[in-house]
Amino acid sequence: MSLSRISNLQAHLRIVQKTSSTALGSVITRHHPKSVSSLRTISSSSLVRDKQATAATVKPVQKQHDWNRAVSEAEKIVGYPTSFLSLRWLLSDEIANVALHLRKLVGSNHPLLKTAKILIYNGKNNMQAWGLIVLLISKAVGHAPSVPDLEQDKSAGVLHSQRALAEITEMIRTSSLVHQGLVNLQPLANAGNDLSGDSEMIFGNKIALLSGDYLLGNACLQLAGLKNQELIELISSSVRDLAESNFVGDRDIQNNPLPTKPEPGTTRSSDTLSDEDLGLGDLEDNTKPLNIKDVLGNPEKEWSLRHILSAGSLLGKSCQGALILAGQPEKLQKQAYLFGKHLSLAWQACIDLESFSSPNLTPGGRFSLVSAPVLFQLEYDPTLYDEIKKGRDCIDNIDYAKVHSEVLKGPGVEKTRNLQKKHSLAAMAVLNELPPSDARTALQNIIIAMQDL
Repeated sequence: MSLSRISNLQAHLRIVQKTSSTALGSVITRHHPKSVSSLRTISSSSLVRDKQATAATVKPVQKQHDWNRAVSEAEKIVGYPTSFLSLRWLLSDEIANVALHLRKLVGSNHPLLKTAKILIYNGKNNMQAWGLIVLLISKAVGHAPSVPDLEQDKSAGVLHSQRALAEITEMIRTSSLVHQGLVNLQPLANAGNDLSGDSEMIFGNKIALLSGDYLLGNACLQLAGLKNQELIELISSSVRDLAESNFVGDRDIQNNPLPTKPEPGTTRSSDTLSDEDLGLGDLEDNTKPLNIKDVLGNPEKEWSLRHILSAGSLLGKSCQGALILAGQPEKLQKQAYLFGKHLSLAWQACIDLESFSSPNLTPGGRFSLVSAPVLFQLEYDPTLYDEIKKGRDCIDNIDYAKVHSEVLKGPGVEKTRNLQKKHSLAAMAVLNELPPSDARTALQNIIIAMQDL
């Protein structure tokens, strides 16, 4: 068929379509004069109903404060997903080599594999949203007028230095998690024996040590690049706290933490301890080591100490550091520290509760022995500590099903809920002092969404 004939056919079809539509319109108008206006009315009313239906379907989702939804909306506010804030190191040749070597550990049951899985899948139970929190508090508070325009990322409403700090925070946290994947291959009594049969575990330890050091080294390099002495001292003290968290209280041979035996007459109910009682010295000067005197054996103080050292210190000081970079006054900086600390503790309380959300423990299931419900149960029933003592050599010797059952019978779960609520309200109180903004609303939604963790 020639091109001219195809062109003539296409023109003929267009004429037919136009004639048909015109004829149809005239028929409708002639025989049903009200049809056109009725169609307009129907279309407009259906549009209203569609809007109402859409609003009706959206509202319940907002009320549920779904965790993934809250984080997703918060990420839009700061510009992009923060789980992969530092693509520079994630896609570097060094990390690519680590990933290659990590594949060799598949099937070896090395703890580093579990850590990698948590980091990759970024589940709601880990703290990979820390960079997001730092950026949101930065945007919610704003910066001083004296900050030069070149320092501002106006599209996201934060400073370039604050975005770098968010990356540093995630790298330090990730390096700490990776370092915790190290395995003690033999007790001190057998030190020096042949370990040739544990070649895979030795290889896994090397990868965990070197990759953790690489991340921490890069974080320190970026921190120095910000050229702020006050910030460097502050974040360095949080790295010290992370290291100190591994030496608090009793441990088994694999450095798994064990709770301290409650001291009679020294414990107090969780809902009576104020922020000053839980200060541990960080309310006066949070760059100094925390005061651990008379803390171990007191369930809430011990729990707070462990998790401020291992998590709350870094998040709180990163929030404080973001305001240092913004040139905000010292009083507001301290409020940012308290916000990050309380948010971290509320988050941890939610995670602790998850292990006791079911009446029965799954076969082979484990949970943290220093979680808040366990510590509160030990206060309520000190005889449970006899079971805990079996884990002095290895926590595998503990009957987790028995501990789980005993915790559910006591007040530990309810006290942990009160603990979570207290720290959530403390974090909310800081936010309520800030001017209304989309960043502040996003932080509030995240706190509310933690109830579903």
